Amino acid sequence: MTQQRLDIEHARAVAIDAVEAAGDLLRSRLLGAFDVQRKDAAGDLVTDLDFASENLIIGRLRAEFPGHRIVAEESGELPGDHRWSWIVDPLDGTNNVAIGLADYCVGVALAEYGRPVLGVIHEPASAATWWAQEGVGAYGPAGRLPRPRTGLPGTLPTLAWVQGHPVGREDVRATALKLSLERSAKRLLQLWAPLLGWVMLARGDIDGVIGYEAGAVDLYAGALLAKEAGVTLRELDGGPFDDHVGTMDRTRSFIAARTEVLGRLVRVVDDGTALQEHVGRILRYGAGRKLV
Repeated sequence: MTQQRLDIEHARAVAIDAVEAAGDLLRSRLLGAFDVQRKDAAGDLVTDLDFASENLIIGRLRAEFPGHRIVAEESGELPGDHRWSWIVDPLDGTNNVAIGLADYCVGVALAEYGRPVLGVIHEPASAATWWAQEGVGAYGPAGRLPRPRTGLPGTLPTLAWVQGHPVGREDVRATALKLSLERSAKRLLQLWAPLLGWVMLARGDIDGVIGYEAGAVDLYAGALLAKEAGVTLRELDGGPFDDHVGTMDRTRSFIAARTEVLGRLVRVVDDGTALQEHVGRILRYGAGRKLV
């Protein structure tokens, strides 16, 4: 047990050094020209910065842990011992970077037998790093993060919405859920950088994160940070959420929030589900009209 703890602490130091070095690289390269390409039919983008950051992180992980499995956003799975799996998001917020927004992060998670035990997130714009270790807590530049504060009585929650890139505008359930959340929240943030939303939730800046068919690569580091800061994760119906690392191309839907907000958000999501039939009719009507 002692050796395992020491190994994870060493892994944490390596991961922090790797994401911060990648952040330095991204911050310096953003000042110049970089190449942007379309990544898939859903309109997702990739840049040469994604690849440069990923190669740097993978190189450092491979140098220290040559036998570990690595799953990276651009490179896919690099085989290794499945006891330890690294999940690498080299540039979370590529679509923001492509249009000149500095809202992006670098994230790395480590799972043991599929159970996330370490998560590290770095925001290059502020040069700030957050990390969480299972059972140890969540930490930021100022030390351990306090439990998320309770919102002011009578105020509407501020939420972040996360959806997978393949989710299209014709997705009736996604549209209905967002409509229901917009009606029930002070503000619904669509950051295009899920790790930023997780950091804001862990710090207590926002009240919840709702994910719909979200990708997996940016989930584990953020979810562990939030959980270790006192946030609860549930399925959209309020049932238990399985955050084990499985098939990386599997999408996940979830609600993450403070305990006192969680029940309210489950009810709001239920309301969104009830709106699907009406929203479907509106979308079908809109699809039949042409812009003049």
